[in-house]
Amino acid sequence: MEESENLLTRRLDDQSPAAASGIGRQISVRELSCHCCYDILVDPTTLNCGHSFCRHCLALWWTSSKKNECPECRGKWEGFPKVNILLRDAIEKLFPDAIEQRKEDIRQNSDVSYSLAAFQKYGSDQASAAPNVVRVNPRGGGFFSGVLTALTCVAVVLLGYHWSSWDSEDDLLVHKPVAKWTSEEVIHWLGQLGPWATLYKESFLHERVNGRLLLTLTSEDLARAPYSVENSSHRKAIVMELERVRVLGMKPPQNLWEYKAVHPGKSLFLLYALKGSPRLTLLYLYLFDYTDVFLPFIHTICPVQEGEFEDMLAKLLDLKEPAWKQWREFFVKYSFLPYQLIAEFAWDWLEVHYWTSRFIIVNAMLLSVLELFSFWRLWSRRELKTIPHRMWSHFWKISTQGFLMVLFWPVIPQFVCNCLFYWALYFNPIINIDLVVKEARRLETQVL
Repeated sequence: MEESENLLTRRLDDQSPAAASGIGRQISVRELSCHCCYDILVDPTTLNCGHSFCRHCLALWWTSSKKNECPECRGKWEGFPKVNILLRDAIEKLFPDAIEQRKEDIRQNSDVSYSLAAFQKYGSDQASAAPNVVRVNPRGGGFFSGVLTALTCVAVVLLGYHWSSWDSEDDLLVHKPVAKWTSEEVIHWLGQLGPWATLYKESFLHERVNGRLLLTLTSEDLARAPYSVENSSHRKAIVMELERVRVLGMKPPQNLWEYKAVHPGKSLFLLYALKGSPRLTLLYLYLFDYTDVFLPFIHTICPVQEGEFEDMLAKLLDLKEPAWKQWREFFVKYSFLPYQLIAEFAWDWLEVHYWTSRFIIVNAMLLSVLELFSFWRLWSRRELKTIPHRMWSHFWKISTQGFLMVLFWPVIPQFVCNCLFYWALYFNPIINIDLVVKEARRLETQVL
């Protein structure tokens, strides 16, 4: 070891351009030498314990021992060791000739090349299996688990109160025939058309308009006393919604909870599918649910011009074919920021769902960050060519899960479905915050 240090000292004096100015002497010889071969580090790899080795030396040790431990202190290393970029760049600047000669010797050694290939394959396999492995974060993992447990307990209490104090989903107007509506329920239906509808509540209430009478009203009746709906836009909106009520025989869903009451399985599917695979889900809506869901969605997130409609109802009733400008904006966001589409849609529902929309927006932002981390990981590992294979595997996985959900949906208890729905809606953002923090720490470790 002493001879190796003397050799490195002489190299530092003779070969390094920085040594002439005294900079090279500031670097410790031990920091530049491998703990296995005691020579200049080539592709230095620093383990958790702080010891640095040539990457090929570490690969030879791992191939022979099959142990994830430091050859020097026998301390176990976690994850897959990365090249210390800062140390590598410093050594290559100090000893360019010696490093190039050592790399050439490594390339000519078949045993070393085989060990490096096997070591790298082990790291790639470990990285690909990482998303399926739940790892305990030693820095704050217990705190986060405690917070999540506390929030879960609070949520159970709140949901229990919600289910016990609110009307059940079966009592909503979306399940009740229009002809059986009371005058109070007609007023409730009118109030959901928009803030402007409050101007006409008193006249409807004074006339005791129930469901049967509501079905007989026409645009001319609304324009005359006692209703006096003089604003033509307001009158048109009431008539359009009334026509939908006549066709359906019941009130169409106008918020998240009513849509969930009418389409419980579809709402659960969309919630998980948009979170896990937004591009495939939007393509599915375009192909199989174009009029009822996709058209209102694109008119909401990509309006022809800002402020074109006064409220959400007008956007939901707009069944015109999207303009080219709308398609162009949609395709750009669909390709690069699909979760932004979901966030923009939730933003337009802030007045209806104050807290729920905010949970969805935050979750969409976190999912966008996680997707960017995934692409960065592929780019840094030079694995962009694997994207088509990953996309096909993802498509097969999502299709299989969707088929299983359709198959087992009739036998799943409604209580279980509600728990899954509220968990994905309110607790997923908390889990994604932890994932973003872990990815940021992992990225910081790779850079350093």
